[in-house]
Amino acid sequence: MNLPFAEPYRIKVVEPIKRSTKEERAQWIKDAQYNLFKLSSDQVFIDMLTDSGTGAMSDRQWAAIMLGDEAYAGSRSYFELKNRVKQLMGFEYMLPTHQGRAAENVLFSVLIQKEGMIVPGNSHFDTTKGHIEFRKATAIDCTIDEAFDTTLDHPFKGNIDLKKLEDVYKKYPREQIPCVVVTVTCNTSGGQPVSIANMKAVYELSQKYNIPVLYDSARFAENAYFVKMREEAYKDWTIKEIVAEMYKYADLATMSSKKDGLVNIGGFIGFRSEELYRQACTFNIMFEGYVTYGGMAGRDMAALAVGLDESTEFEYLETRIKQVEYLGNKLIEYNVPIQYPIGGHAIFVDANKILPNVPKEEFRAQTLGIELYVEGGIRGVEIGALLADRDPVTRENRYPKLELLRLAVARRSYTNSHMDYIAAALKNVYDRRHEITSGYKITWEAPIMRHFTIELKKA
Repeated sequence: MNLPFAEPYRIKVVEPIKRSTKEERAQWIKDAQYNLFKLSSDQVFIDMLTDSGTGAMSDRQWAAIMLGDEAYAGSRSYFELKNRVKQLMGFEYMLPTHQGRAAENVLFSVLIQKEGMIVPGNSHFDTTKGHIEFRKATAIDCTIDEAFDTTLDHPFKGNIDLKKLEDVYKKYPREQIPCVVVTVTCNTSGGQPVSIANMKAVYELSQKYNIPVLYDSARFAENAYFVKMREEAYKDWTIKEIVAEMYKYADLATMSSKKDGLVNIGGFIGFRSEELYRQACTFNIMFEGYVTYGGMAGRDMAALAVGLDESTEFEYLETRIKQVEYLGNKLIEYNVPIQYPIGGHAIFVDANKILPNVPKEEFRAQTLGIELYVEGGIRGVEIGALLADRDPVTRENRYPKLELLRLAVARRSYTNSHMDYIAAALKNVYDRRHEITSGYKITWEAPIMRHFTIELKKA
């Protein structure tokens, strides 16, 4: 008989997690103003809020931490990281930052220097859009329409619609468009990958209009895995070869290393242009630290250099994504509607289909997230109207086409027994979906990126 799949690692350290009762959880979420971010970690049984910095590091990474060089300037660990980024992505210039949104802050301080600028892309994530709108610029979504039908089987729902993109390029003058953002994989559309064919086409189109291409690279390795599995031309390529090919079509990259860097903290910016790099250095020194550490300890840079190597190995990625698939297939078995095909890093549950009886003004995805938490102590995150925030001009709520509850799977941290538990809890919520007819109203919100700190009450 064929041998079943088994994870290519052993567990070395375990962390106890606390169980709780439904009654306790109902009180805790009420005390947290119905904001899942405000729960303490010991009030959560399985934490799927994010895959950012929540995974387990390898023995090689822990060894690197002990060998990290904490020199303020010219750290050996910096050069290890710089060389790894160059090997993988081909960027001659690199600035470390303490995390991904810090990379965005530094880079957009260079690129977006006046109000009214236009930044097209494929469903910009919350921090990306936040940094754009904070600078009085506008993010325009150019994702393919197929991404917004959760039932449709399309291998690359993260792709950019070339006609939509060129329409933006034709409508606005070049000096008003600082870059196009390609998010790989595309988180907001459900962890969906972008094909190399699409990357190449976006790059060639953007070159025609002299517009730089910026990759949001948080989950670049997972994107490379999907390219290998779904894009015929690359089925025999290694992950590292695919990554190198992907970045041929990027001028710039921001990275949240807390995802596919496999570390608890860190980020970086990659540059082809020495001029842009020099401009960004000023802001890196102002906001982050010196140019050779940028808010990271030497030990974290050392761990990241190893993590980037490990995350671009097929065995690691196969194990990671098979676990996400396992959870997704369980939910499909239970008829729970999710974004299909199953993407990387998370399962995205379609709250519009589960809770149509909840008015959209009462935040369906957030309502589903709260119900799941009370049911099983599982903390997910809303990718819907709360995250979409208000229109910066009209201040009206924006209602995206998709209302998703994201269940992000921490890397190398949970077992498939945990996935079974999550699926069962969500099935229980799904089975009583008709009883859920009301959601939540806002009592307080921040002027931008409100979802992190928002306060709610029952509608």
